[in-house]
Amino acid sequence: MMPSSQRQFIKNTGINVLLIVAGSVLFALSFPNLFFPKGLPIFAWVAYVPVFFVISRVSIGASVFWGALYGYAAYGLFNYWLSVFHPLAGLIVGIIYLTYFAILFPFLKLAEKLFSQKHYLIQWLIWLAYEYLRTKGFLGYAYGITGYSQWEMIPLIQIASLFGVWAVSALVLFPSVYIARLLSFKRDNPDRSYVLFIKQERLSLLIWIIALSASLIYGFNSQISYQDAPVARIALVQHNSDPWRGGLAAYRQNFNTLKRLSLEAVNQEKKPDLVVWSETAFVPRIYWHKTDPDSYELVKDLLDFLTTQDIPYVIGNDDARKELTDEGIWDRVDYNAVLLFEKGEEKQIYRKMHLVPFTEHFPYKTQLPFVYDALRNADTHFWKKGTEATVFETKGIKFSTPICFEDTFGYLSRRFVANGAELIVNLTNDAWSKSLPAQMQHATMAVFRAVENRRSVVRATASGQTCAIDPNGRIIAMAKEFTETQLTVEVPLLTTRTWYTKYGDILAQLFVILSVLCLFMGIIRLTIRARHRTIQ
Repeated sequence: MMPSSQRQFIKNTGINVLLIVAGSVLFALSFPNLFFPKGLPIFAWVAYVPVFFVISRVSIGASVFWGALYGYAAYGLFNYWLSVFHPLAGLIVGIIYLTYFAILFPFLKLAEKLFSQKHYLIQWLIWLAYEYLRTKGFLGYAYGITGYSQWEMIPLIQIASLFGVWAVSALVLFPSVYIARLLSFKRDNPDRSYVLFIKQERLSLLIWIIALSASLIYGFNSQISYQDAPVARIALVQHNSDPWRGGLAAYRQNFNTLKRLSLEAVNQEKKPDLVVWSETAFVPRIYWHKTDPDSYELVKDLLDFLTTQDIPYVIGNDDARKELTDEGIWDRVDYNAVLLFEKGEEKQIYRKMHLVPFTEHFPYKTQLPFVYDALRNADTHFWKKGTEATVFETKGIKFSTPICFEDTFGYLSRRFVANGAELIVNLTNDAWSKSLPAQMQHATMAVFRAVENRRSVVRATASGQTCAIDPNGRIIAMAKEFTETQLTVEVPLLTTRTWYTKYGDILAQLFVILSVLCLFMGIIRLTIRARHRTIQ
């Protein structure tokens, strides 16, 4: 017969597995997903209850394993479509988040050990600090930030104009830590009621209720009226193909589609001020065209077409230039770029500054040559980072163009607006994913860029989600995904500066500072108490 201790271990393990699965599913369902294309934002308010409850059930050592399992499961469900992007992408992201949560869980458990009854507040701070820190550096990745799940809750997300998406995350996360602590309190004190815990911890609950109420009041009253603002009329072209696939014949067919849809837009009775094509919509490289006679003909056709156009065109292209490489030789260097053309003449250029780790950029060729070679052998196309936060200007419109992945980060659009941009024009290619959830997850993050800076955001994409977002974060127009179409929109141009535009991620940075201070003070306090016990 199996020993009772072994049966108890199996039972506890089974419960923990079920909790991890529940937390992973709730997390994935909170955002756009296969079953609910817009996501179920209400789930986000309790999505982490199973996670924090598991932490209360395990040791610090065991929390490493459970954190790894949660990280891999949650992001495997949430970002399942990444494997389509690149053979290594799904595996790499899975390993990254397995590692992140294997590190995070022990810190959350340490908070419990150090602060006893109030530890849930420290866990809240640590989780929010983690959400911010994981968007920084080479591995920076913003998908799955808790606040992004609330993109449709227009009154709630207005606080992003003050503190960015981090304030929304703070409000949404709190119920999970509070409820998990309530459950663990009852488990550890079966003879005591839930009401007793709520009485003991009423101050933090009251502060959260006040903060949520104040945020909603602010949200209902801070939305701006833009009826009297100047308007830009933008034609967004969605050609419904992955422009890198198929070779020169496919590139020409793609160009013909782009041209047809553009002419459809400019031949409207009310003409647009600007025509926008998506990220790397035109292949081959425009500037480098003379290296290949066949490519030259296609590029020449593009430039001849643009010469006939009275309306400026904004075009995504792989911009190649001859530069001095890191090895000290002159060679071709590629940039993921946006080019502004007026009457066939290139006027301005922007080069993508925040590249996708591993699949667009890997700066550790010397330190990790085997990883670099594996990426190269998997047909990875590396780009060089741009350095200038360009503000384009044409026909009286000042705009900047974060490319694809870049509109998931608040700091970049803030930088563009600080430089004078009155409109944010995102160029994206998510066609490779063949996934509506992938495209919706991406588009819904752009909602926050509008609110944070009180700027209109328009998105020209290869296959979706091509849309326009007003300065209050409402999606006012969206093209049908996976179709060849153009969407002409009128959006207001504003020049106001928000608190977020001025001060950026100051709240998120405060979370980091407070988390470190609290853990440091807790460790010092624990050390002093241990010494006192030794002396006694």
